[in-house]
Amino acid sequence: MPLHFDAQEFADRRARTCHEMVAAGLDGLLVFRQESMYWLTGYDTFGYVYFQCLVLGADGTTTLLTRAPDLRQAQQTSDIPDIRIWVDLPDANPALDLRGILQERGFEGARLGVEYEAYGLTAASGKRLEAALDGFASLVDASLLVSRLRLVKSDAEMAYLRRAGQLADAALAAAERLTRPGTYEGDILAGMHEAIYRGGGDDPANEFVIGSGPQALLCRYQSGRRHLDPNDQLTLEWAGVYRHYHAAMMRTLVLGRCPDTQREMHEAARDALLAVEDKLRPGHTVGEAFDAHAQTLDRAGYRHARLNACGYAMGTTFAPNWMDWPMLYHRNPVELHPGMAFFVHIIIFDSEAGLAMTLGRSSLVRDGACEPLSQAPLDLYVH
Repeated sequence: MPLHFDAQEFADRRARTCHEMVAAGLDGLLVFRQESMYWLTGYDTFGYVYFQCLVLGADGTTTLLTRAPDLRQAQQTSDIPDIRIWVDLPDANPALDLRGILQERGFEGARLGVEYEAYGLTAASGKRLEAALDGFASLVDASLLVSRLRLVKSDAEMAYLRRAGQLADAALAAAERLTRPGTYEGDILAGMHEAIYRGGGDDPANEFVIGSGPQALLCRYQSGRRHLDPNDQLTLEWAGVYRHYHAAMMRTLVLGRCPDTQREMHEAARDALLAVEDKLRPGHTVGEAFDAHAQTLDRAGYRHARLNACGYAMGTTFAPNWMDWPMLYHRNPVELHPGMAFFVHIIIFDSEAGLAMTLGRSSLVRDGACEPLSQAPLDLYVH
């Protein structure tokens, strides 16, 4: 199976990463984020739930330390030439194995960046890492070094995001087709996932969110399913996924009677979404995009019902969530550039009225207006 990107693209990514490492005064980088490993080498696994580390030298050379189940995974999905295995034993300490690799590669006394903010590096593993390298090398937090580089997508990555957007639309079409009084929520989820899998898509990095009735006011997955009532509301948050690239969407669908208040909530949500998307262009910051959301909803009288963030970057992400860095919130100084991608979610939860309204889609930042990855209309769905 060929890698998802060509050799030159991987070489360019590592060269850019090494340039940033040298600029930061680093001799090497200890990579623990699975997203970073995938982006740098193609390595595709969920084995990061155990200790594994990709050692990237300032000269671009790579060594992977992982467990035996991931040996062939790395051989078949990555371009990493040097793969080392640590052995499962009662007293195993893979951080010491890593120290041995670093010593072999001449990193003693070096200044090493560490991706501390990584689901692949638990607090316990981080302590073992620091203990193993104490006095051997100096460690510097470089959690965002690769994440910042991943933020601007290549042409190949944008093609995957566009395909993910098409799959997200297919999932929405399935949900709208199945959303009827009496429908079981599990059947709606099954239809959405089927549309993505049959389209060549992947597992999402976190669960799809589904909630009806009172649970329509939740924006997290919860276990348990119900059947839809003749008068009901259904909130969905999902993502089309292609080659691990996500294009998330969000909708609240209404069944039966739709109160005027809920229609007004939808109008406000649509206005806010379009206002944010208007700011998703070069010359603005992520914080300014959020402010467009807040100002629009506040003017419409929904300050009490909105959230303090309205989205985040989209890209290649792994479990436990598809949220990428950075997030859209007030005063976030990250500047917008062409090639970035963001999921904008407008969420209005009125607990007093018991009404929900959400509207969200993902877009690419371009030189002018942003490019929505979804072609689905933003109209309110009422069945």
